[in-house]
Amino acid sequence: MLELGAKDRRIVVLDADLSKSTQTVRFADRFPERFFDCGVAEQNLMGTAAGLAASGKIVFVSTFAIFASGRAFEQVRNTIAYGELNVKICPSHGGISVGEDGSSHQALEDVALMRAVPKMRVIVPADYYQARDAVKAAAYIDGPFYIRMSRPSVPAIYGEDYRFELGKAPVLREGEDVSILACGIVLGEALEAAELLAGDGIQAEVLDMVCVKPMDSESVLKSCEKTGRVITVEDHSITGGLGGAVAELLAEKSCGRLYRIGIRDEFGVSGSVRGLMEHFGLTASSIARVAREMCGS
Repeated sequence: MLELGAKDRRIVVLDADLSKSTQTVRFADRFPERFFDCGVAEQNLMGTAAGLAASGKIVFVSTFAIFASGRAFEQVRNTIAYGELNVKICPSHGGISVGEDGSSHQALEDVALMRAVPKMRVIVPADYYQARDAVKAAAYIDGPFYIRMSRPSVPAIYGEDYRFELGKAPVLREGEDVSILACGIVLGEALEAAELLAGDGIQAEVLDMVCVKPMDSESVLKSCEKTGRVITVEDHSITGGLGGAVAELLAEKSCGRLYRIGIRDEFGVSGSVRGLMEHFGLTASSIARVAREMCGS
């Protein structure tokens, strides 16, 4: 955001009394005349963002994912998305990554909510490089975006040469026995699971589903047709998120078997991020166990 702000005076940033947590305070310090803290009033936050976008600004909005998607849903739907306005909603603290803050702050339904909104693009980056380039790309693609960030530090999967492509699912590892489709902080777990499976003679193909919407249907179907077995992994409810999107596609095309790994019709709980990942079966060992069962070994 600092890089974008230095190059383009149309860039403005809004927050909702969480700028120290979301780090937009750094933009506020550098460009105070283009930063607006709307306070604990997320509906007003989105309405203000819509107004600024309608006047020609490129607007980035940040708060916690639970508030951006839930509390302000009507304004996002009826004002930002319906008007196809140039608002880039970039919430932090998505999914169980909020950890000890507990179920009230763990957005496990936000991807589903935003995916259901017409004209909204839904992006779930897996690391720093992907998040950085997705934000830079979104700035100059007209229309609304929901770019879901997480709280904890995660290993780098990509490097400085990474370039985000809207609607594309990079194949990070090729395989013929099972397809693992993951996004966000669990992508690293999916890659580690593929390594564990290789030790058992199971070759897993891993796709980075950074674009939940628009989804790379062609790549998903190509992988499914090759392996016949698909596992989706997400730090989100299996209802309506990545798992839901893939299930809809595979059902329409009558392609392969599917198992969805994620949160199953329940709220989150308080705990360490690692402890919660183990609790909800989002670790590499849990993913590998499901894959072995699907492959009959």
